[in-house]
Amino acid sequence: MTEYSIIIRDGTVFDGKGNKPEIADIGVQNGLIAKVGNLEGERADLVINAAGKYVTPGFIDLTTHSDTHWSVFTDPGQESFIGQGVTTIVGGNCGFSLAPFTARGSIEEVERWVNVSEVNINWRTMGEFLSEMEGHPIGVNFATLVGLTTIRRGISERQGGVDDEELKTAEYLLKESLKEGAFGLSTNFGIYEMKSFADSAMIELCGILEKNNAILKHHLEDEGRELLPAVSRVLALARGSKAKSHISHFRALGKTSSLDFPKALLMLNRIRGEGIKITCDFFPYTNTDSDLLFLLPPWARKMEHRELTALLSDQKDERRAAILLHLKDLTLHYESVIVASGAREVGVTGKTLDSISQNLGISGEEAILRLLIVNNLNVRIFSDAISAENIELVAREDYAAVSSDGPGYDKKNFPGTPRGFNLPHPRSFGTFPRALQIFAKESGILDWASAIHKMTGLPATILGVSDRGLIARNCKADIIIFDPLAISAEPNYEEPREEPKGVLWVLVNGEVALREGNLTGALSGRVLRKYM
Repeated sequence: MTEYSIIIRDGTVFDGKGNKPEIADIGVQNGLIAKVGNLEGERADLVINAAGKYVTPGFIDLTTHSDTHWSVFTDPGQESFIGQGVTTIVGGNCGFSLAPFTARGSIEEVERWVNVSEVNINWRTMGEFLSEMEGHPIGVNFATLVGLTTIRRGISERQGGVDDEELKTAEYLLKESLKEGAFGLSTNFGIYEMKSFADSAMIELCGILEKNNAILKHHLEDEGRELLPAVSRVLALARGSKAKSHISHFRALGKTSSLDFPKALLMLNRIRGEGIKITCDFFPYTNTDSDLLFLLPPWARKMEHRELTALLSDQKDERRAAILLHLKDLTLHYESVIVASGAREVGVTGKTLDSISQNLGISGEEAILRLLIVNNLNVRIFSDAISAENIELVAREDYAAVSSDGPGYDKKNFPGTPRGFNLPHPRSFGTFPRALQIFAKESGILDWASAIHKMTGLPATILGVSDRGLIARNCKADIIIFDPLAISAEPNYEEPREEPKGVLWVLVNGEVALREGNLTGALSGRVLRKYM
């Protein structure tokens, strides 16, 4: 008779591969799934009755920002992720990572969320960062990409394209970061540093990823009017480099671009038909959490921040008038755009752009520029800018994974009011239950097995992890149990930390992190490294 640490009995078990579920028991021992099958008569320290409940691999979130928002350190439990069944998160997204830090410019993105003078950044390389992470217990497993913008800012502050020597340095930093455990490279073509990289230089960097079977993960240059050219560039890089490619938070923002989104999906499907490896992820909310800066035209976003701030402040600059015209042409509904952060402008958090502009006696477009100037370009907004029909379209694609695009938080930092001047998006608390609710439970556009696959086996495959995201012998015991009748997460933008319903048990590496819906405080996550 074998004795296990945990036995989960009589659950409806989904293996994470998209196969039909089976009623089975699961035995957990030493942090691994030791057996799946009939464990009648076997003993365990803890026996969980899962009859009538769904048992799945822990959810894997490919697009998170707990690292650059610093919450991996300030909120080590990552309880908002645990509460929705997420057991593994991926950082280093959208061009920014917490390593390598080779110069002062490398940490600029972190400064948006934390006073770096109050924290101890005692690493430079990717290996040193991951070793530091290993010294800080965390509630979920953590993997990271290396951000190309972080690399670029560390190489040189010189404006313009990278020269041969700088490209060699970028290649070296990428190779070293991969060797030390990064799972791939992330880009953000929508910011000024990325104009430094011509496609030919990008192809050389991508070739390193292809040789190492590492992922190339993109934040699109434009998710609005120029969506199709932005997708076309990503596809050209994928075809030219053969690197395994991925589009983060794939979406179209605004009414005009929403009409182009089906065409963008068709472009992905066609290139996949050629055998090119490209995937994407998405979140199940029509309200997006994004930088106010990204409402500006691409040419303005690519300017150096000090130069752009000066331009926005100069009433006589003709380019400022062009920006105002661009904003007006977006035909945004300012009554639906909520300011989620604006620490230097007192009293704006939680208010709409419409109410702010009325209070100031200026147009909505002028209000946008004022907020950007006063807050050093660092303003986040919630806007109802994504078509529900397009979310459903991408959800149907078998290569589209579910992700949150948010940071994780702990309850202690959310006593019922916004954290300082920052209002979090509900996706940090309910993305995965909401996706199950609207796609499998309510609309039925996906069967349960397919929906669960998009949160488990599919993201594991995209990332390149073979021992997580599956219910199978010798896989890591990242397991969740939820009630299919109760699973739900209604978005509440006034109280975004509202907990989802239906998630009952969460195991991370065989340790109980959520017991009958209650957090245990366990910090059993691990730092994951991709060694080539």
